[in-house]
Amino acid sequence: MQDNGTQNRVLISHTHSVSLTMACVWRILLLNIFIVSGISSNVLTGYFWHISDLHWDPSYDVGSSSASKCASSGGRPTPNAGKFGDYSCDSPWTLINSSVNAMREILPDPDFIVWTGDDTPHVPNEQLGEEPVLRIIGNLTHIIKSVFPNTKVYSAMGNHDYHPKSQMPPEKNNIYEQTANLWHDWLHTASKETFKTGGYYTEKLLNQTGFRVVVLNTNLYYDQNSLTENIKDPADQFSWAEKVLQDAAKNNEKVYIIGHVPPGMFEKKRDKAWFRKEFNKRYIDLMQKHSAVIQGQFFGHHHTDSFRMFYSSKGSPISAMFLTPGVTPWITTLPGVKDGGNNPGIRIFEYDTKTLLIKDIVTYYLNLTYANMARARWEKEYRLTEAFHVPDASPASMHRVMERITSDKCYLQKYFEFNSVGYDLTECHADCRVDHVCAVREVDFEAYERCVLKEGGSSAGPALFTLLLSLMLSLLRLN
Repeated sequence: MQDNGTQNRVLISHTHSVSLTMACVWRILLLNIFIVSGISSNVLTGYFWHISDLHWDPSYDVGSSSASKCASSGGRPTPNAGKFGDYSCDSPWTLINSSVNAMREILPDPDFIVWTGDDTPHVPNEQLGEEPVLRIIGNLTHIIKSVFPNTKVYSAMGNHDYHPKSQMPPEKNNIYEQTANLWHDWLHTASKETFKTGGYYTEKLLNQTGFRVVVLNTNLYYDQNSLTENIKDPADQFSWAEKVLQDAAKNNEKVYIIGHVPPGMFEKKRDKAWFRKEFNKRYIDLMQKHSAVIQGQFFGHHHTDSFRMFYSSKGSPISAMFLTPGVTPWITTLPGVKDGGNNPGIRIFEYDTKTLLIKDIVTYYLNLTYANMARARWEKEYRLTEAFHVPDASPASMHRVMERITSDKCYLQKYFEFNSVGYDLTECHADCRVDHVCAVREVDFEAYERCVLKEGGSSAGPALFTLLLSLMLSLLRLN
């Protein structure tokens, strides 16, 4: 028996835009007539997958007689649990297997894969340990290698890929060592050395001259990591990244930045940051200083679909960070987040093979409720250039997307529904708008606070005016 909310999510399995008003729909249709569709030309176009936050829960047992079918539910009942999972649980193996094989069916020969970590379930540390964590990382590594045996994978560790979780040390340790061994086929010799020391590395992208990948261990900057609290440069990663990017500029290289925990604020909870303040500022400074060589930043952690803008000191858009949705559908237990689940998502980036410019983004999703009721059907959710009517995913174009989300309720609602991969189809109200707009626009903590005050004030203005007008009319009637 499905509840009403579950039935509603089934009804929208083909499209997430049905909750938009008809005025929004007509406006978007008209724009599609007059604006050339953003379908990328195959000439000079490369393709790569980005997957994140698989969070495999080996305890998931749909046949269990227990009210909860998984340890990751935290005791929450899972009456709608099915073969492919439950919104209160992390991913069962059937969902992991389905997602990786869907990648092969949709794009069997990508240029490479970006995998930004968080492999283990959301369970207390007592239920895990070094061996279980490494076993989970090993199993996920194995299925990716099996399905894509000849594909290069650039993989970053997530805060859940350690034991105890989030406590990534700024020095050599057994998990870094063993993970490097698991990823042996994907790492160059020099990469293994820095990875074993601090969980980060850099390589030429596909061994091509002029292109580079920098994989960061931003878990070192996570405010939950007590091991790095009083260290100015954990594992010397900032100093290392500074030199790598300086050398990239000297060698005329273009760079992709890859990591798990992003800087800035979480768009689903006001004032929720992940980085410590000093690390957040230093990361922004690094991106601003080297924006000429950085062509894209690719992160996860949120489980949501969003992006972050970086600007020069003069206010020009200089870089965009893309936050890829998670495979796990798990409803977060983070206090203050209401119904923070998502449908499983995977993503293709289309890029210019001569410049590394991101030309387009295509997101695919699994409607979990439909999958459990009928079959697993991975569908195209949206293409960025078509959905937001921009020519590409350059910083300038992403700035335009941000402006449209800020000023146009239709685009805001569309973005909001994409944010949870079609799980939350409620209206993005005034406070919701402030949270999302300011998180996207301002990665700097102080600038974010100013944005909240400014946008919150502007959204409250009309309501206050209406209230004052009503009071004045009431007084006039009394007279």
